[in-house]
Amino acid sequence: MHTIGPCLTILTDMRPLGTAGQLEKRRRRATALLRAGKPYREVARVVRASLSAVVRWHQAYRRDRRSGLRARPVPGRPPRLTKVQQERLRQLLLRGARAAGHTTELWTLKRIAMLIDRRFGVRYSPVGVWKLLRHGLGWSWQKPERRALQRDDTAIEQWKTQEWPHIKKRRSTWGPPRVSR
Repeated sequence: MHTIGPCLTILTDMRPLGTAGQLEKRRRRATALLRAGKPYREVARVVRASLSAVVRWHQAYRRDRRSGLRARPVPGRPPRLTKVQQERLRQLLLRGARAAGHTTELWTLKRIAMLIDRRFGVRYSPVGVWKLLRHGLGWSWQKPERRALQRDDTAIEQWKTQEWPHIKKRRSTWGPPRVSR
């Protein structure tokens, strides 16, 4: 990662875009072009890869043939909750925070971490809970809507439909339109 100026960051050395299958197809295309006699630089340009990557792919192909270019599992630590446990967690979260014994319906990362520890015996930090929710369950952050406890929705709707139209200033239809400056 390189930083240019106070706010601009360029990410380098990242995995290229595409699924594992698409990237494998790209590697196989590159080796097919090399076997057809194309030079490394031309192959790199055609498949939009670095020269060193094309050389590595060709070496892997010569060493292991088909399996040298095969897509591999995504590296990283496996999740601590299984898919079944993640689905169970989703159901528990959908029931609401009150069903889990909290005084309000607001789920916080700390509350979810405590729920995971109680139900599954797995400890998560708030950051780990966020990653689990975001990537494991596909959830996003939601800000709760604040409403007064004394709110009367029927009175509000009545005011919007009956009072507001009389108060609202209407543009006169007979005059010239306003010109913006």
